[in-house]
Amino acid sequence: MSDEVRVTRAFNAPGAPISLSRAGTIERLEPLPERFVGARGVQVWLPPNYERDTQRRYPVLYLHDGQNVFDAAAAGAEWQVDETAQRLTVDGQIQPMIIVAVNNTARRIDEYTATAMSRDGHTQGGQAAAYARYLIEQLKPAIDARYRTLPDAAHTAVGGSSLGGIMSLWLAVHHGDVFGTALVVSPSLWWDNEFPIRDAQKTPLPMSVPRPKLWLDMGTGEGAEAIRQLRKLRGVLYARGWASGDIAYLEAEGATHDEASWAARVEPMLRFVDRQFNAKPRDGNRQQRDPFPVEVRPPMPKGQGTY
Repeated sequence: MSDEVRVTRAFNAPGAPISLSRAGTIERLEPLPERFVGARGVQVWLPPNYERDTQRRYPVLYLHDGQNVFDAAAAGAEWQVDETAQRLTVDGQIQPMIIVAVNNTARRIDEYTATAMSRDGHTQGGQAAAYARYLIEQLKPAIDARYRTLPDAAHTAVGGSSLGGIMSLWLAVHHGDVFGTALVVSPSLWWDNEFPIRDAQKTPLPMSVPRPKLWLDMGTGEGAEAIRQLRKLRGVLYARGWASGDIAYLEAEGATHDEASWAARVEPMLRFVDRQFNAKPRDGNRQQRDPFPVEVRPPMPKGQGTY
């Protein structure tokens, strides 16, 4: 088993040229008081005409590693989400949405992982549940109160790459009643002996909640093992009741594990999210056949790595 993904450029490493360009209206919010996790900055991209069209309410996409979403100041490269969303919205190719970029902190590895594991001689990880509470109980209510949002799960998405990818998957599996769509980008499925895959395989899933729609991708330049793990995850999800129409799957030819590769996929990601936001209302899970429905499985045992 591979215990890491080889990256082309490490997070927060310098890169050139650094672009500070921004498109549209982006508001920087004051960090919320420290509660479940440490305080952090949040940036909110508002769609064109948000201030003028005062009767309209909007779906919301939350993105992890928020420093890298709108400009390259933090990491030397960016996702260019603001430029892409602005262009697609103005051109009428997607409907307007609000995009919330949630900064990471020095505890990024802990907060984006659901289990602890030993790496480099010390234990890391296991605070995903606390980060999820921050998103669900603290940040999302603040965003819904400040902006004209559509707060239901069908109009709320989450996304991220690498560890942010497995965090988004965890949120979809454990909190599908909050996040109806998730972008699982170059996910670090190797974490803790493929825990994200095992978690998706065994976590009880209520039949009353529609399966979240999932974008799954990996660059072929990230290695054969990473591709194998993504294919394995896809198979597990199908076995758990996800239909083929619930999952967008991409193996990006030649793409590597870095912001430049992810930026190249932002347009199809946003188109995917837009389709879910504007789909017909979901009518439960009538076609789902979960072999482990929540009604018949015992609760997960308490202890390290459980929630």
